[in-house]
Amino acid sequence: MTKICVTGASGKLGRAVVRDLIDNGHDVVATDLRPGPADLGAQVLVADLTQYGQAVEVLDGVDVVVHLANIPAPGLRTPSETFNANTTMNSNVFLAAAQLRLDRVVWASSETTLGLPFDVPPLYAPVDEGHYPHPTSTYALSKVVTETLAEHVSQWSGIPFVALRFSNVLGPEDYPAFPGYWDDALLRKWNLWGYIDTRDAAAACRLALDAPIQGAESFVIAAADTVMNRPSADLMKEVYPEVEITRELGEFETLLAIDRAREVLGFVPRHSWRDHV
Repeated sequence: MTKICVTGASGKLGRAVVRDLIDNGHDVVATDLRPGPADLGAQVLVADLTQYGQAVEVLDGVDVVVHLANIPAPGLRTPSETFNANTTMNSNVFLAAAQLRLDRVVWASSETTLGLPFDVPPLYAPVDEGHYPHPTSTYALSKVVTETLAEHVSQWSGIPFVALRFSNVLGPEDYPAFPGYWDDALLRKWNLWGYIDTRDAAAACRLALDAPIQGAESFVIAAADTVMNRPSADLMKEVYPEVEITRELGEFETLLAIDRAREVLGFVPRHSWRDHV
């Protein structure tokens, strides 16, 4: 049984990851700036990861960390606060992991590193790992800087670092809103109509714990389909007619390519809004 620290454990994704890991037999140490819900399944250790000493304290004695604690999106704080807080938390966790010689670091990067919002059309679609980096906000830049940081700390320490570039994390409670997007393809063009079910995002974190990773690697994590009820090829023709489509698309296939995550992590999305709406 692996002892795993989950940071950001009180957040939407953090709660799902904690429960998924516990359900799969792992011993979880949960931490966040705020206490978790009563039904989380693990006591939340309140800690401020912008303080290096506290990062060391929460990671001491664990085998791996799933690091999710960050300001989770652009626009929630000032641009400078978002960048400074995220890069500080990330560097503290990474350097603490190296100091304590953890076995692995799995952490939440973001689809925003690929060019979101796509006000400037993507270079091609489906957008894959090769489209990186195109940060358009300090939030996205904080993730790009952190991916570079992970490469170097991994080289110094020998610890594998796995960055999961999550799409918009949503769950069944969010899916009733999807029909509101269908009449206007522009409403969700900002991330090529992508999303990831919370449960599948949690499974990706668990799969990343055992995947054959050397050094620092990054993966796009998205649902297998889009949020739309129109074929993906039609959406691209309507909104981005100038963008090259690099392969034949399935009817509702994601435009955030998950081929590499399938191949290396064994990631297979099992949940879709189409099962709920």
